[in-house]
Amino acid sequence: MQALDTQVKIAVVGAGAMGSGIAQVAAQAGHEVFLFDQSLEAVEKGKAGIAKQLQRRVDKGKLQQADADAVVKRILPASQLSELASAGLVIEAIVENLEIKQKVFGELEDICGEEVILATNTSSLSVTALGSTLKRPERLVGMHFFNPAPIMALVEVILGLATDQKIAEQIHATAAAWGKKPVYATSTPGFIVNRVARPFYAESLRLMQEQVAEPQTLDALLREAGNFRMGPFELTDLIGHDVNYAVTCSVFDAYYGDFRFQPSLIQKALVDAGRLGRKAGQGFYSYAEGAERPQPLTAADCTSPETQVLIEGDLGIARSLLERCREAGLEVIEREGSGLIRYGQATLALTDGRMATERSVADGLHNLVLFDLAKDYATATRIAVAAAEQTEEAAVQDALAFFQKLGIAVSPLEDAPGLVVMRTLAMLTNEGADAVLQGVASAADVDLAMKAGLNYPEGPLAWSDQLGQGVVHQVLTNIQQSYNEDRYRPSLLLRKKAFAKTGFFTQN
Repeated sequence: MQALDTQVKIAVVGAGAMGSGIAQVAAQAGHEVFLFDQSLEAVEKGKAGIAKQLQRRVDKGKLQQADADAVVKRILPASQLSELASAGLVIEAIVENLEIKQKVFGELEDICGEEVILATNTSSLSVTALGSTLKRPERLVGMHFFNPAPIMALVEVILGLATDQKIAEQIHATAAAWGKKPVYATSTPGFIVNRVARPFYAESLRLMQEQVAEPQTLDALLREAGNFRMGPFELTDLIGHDVNYAVTCSVFDAYYGDFRFQPSLIQKALVDAGRLGRKAGQGFYSYAEGAERPQPLTAADCTSPETQVLIEGDLGIARSLLERCREAGLEVIEREGSGLIRYGQATLALTDGRMATERSVADGLHNLVLFDLAKDYATATRIAVAAAEQTEEAAVQDALAFFQKLGIAVSPLEDAPGLVVMRTLAMLTNEGADAVLQGVASAADVDLAMKAGLNYPEGPLAWSDQLGQGVVHQVLTNIQQSYNEDRYRPSLLLRKKAFAKTGFFTQN
């Protein structure tokens, strides 16, 4: 399906930050764009904001002045809906209220004629419900941009129950022509990103609630070991806790109280206290002038006379630690086994979702210290470890010294199922797998959405494949057994792939 020709006029209803951003995107692609708001003053303010944004790019040498002027000229202020009559595509970006949006779309149907495509930028409302009052619901589609629209690459193209597939395909092609990375999703709560991303915040909040680690340590681990651009606490401070908590509650309610999406009491307390994050000057961190960010927990330097490290079996995703050992001057001795590292008195193993204390007993591993997942062990600068209750202090010190010899900062945590990065990835993968299972989106679109919409270092489904067949399923199974909660139930699709020994993108 071809994209809309640039001769087709675009209308954007709502001149706030999001609406103005969408108008800028369409104008930069060469369309004339009507920018409408109830107040002409709001429209002029929106257009001025666009001009200011473009001028910054000119000043940085990223855009020619003539091109910037042409974009601004293509944005046409409108203060009456009737002025949008000639538009071929109208994108709504107003308040998240079902009745108000339905009323506006009903008026637009009559004003713009039978061939107009109506698109909603809603982030939370059902496209099916929005179209239920329309004469031609098949011409309504979701076109969910991410803020700021001129910068963020992702556009979720949402199909309501009545949406014409060809309309969705044309909007998908149009978004791509506008320089975006579009994905398809069905109209279910949270679509792709707002659904699949919930565990990124939820698991760290729960780990904090269980006193496994403080926010600054959890943030550092997800950045420095997981390669996420921001940790969950600094990210929710940036988003605003009122916004993030409201989205979580909305998804939780929409899925009839499914405990996978259960909101956090810790975040509710911040909202109740007005500690909404950066915009309020206080969230998990203080943003007062001169305030210093607390430092993550990092083990003090430990020394060990050991010059040999014993590798028993295949370390799987962590096998690049062998090269770091050699680079650090350690003699590496390899023999058959179950994927263990023995250094000094310590027995080290990658977490499999069980607590170290439980695994030590179940597997008969003396002086066990578990280490967390890293996106790339060859370059990771920080790692989390957790020792079994039975592990001797001398063995803990050896475990810390081992990673420090490799140039990796170590954050010792309380013993918890799945630790931090592994647990977060497992839950992101689980939610992505269920989205695929339920026909919300394809595996490729789930991963693209999480990378383009939230700057994840890797799509969770592809990352799961890299860990090895069945690894994430086993991790989740073990976490669920630890908590005995439905929250951690593995997706049926994950279970199926584990037994079939296939991945989302890889085969046997």
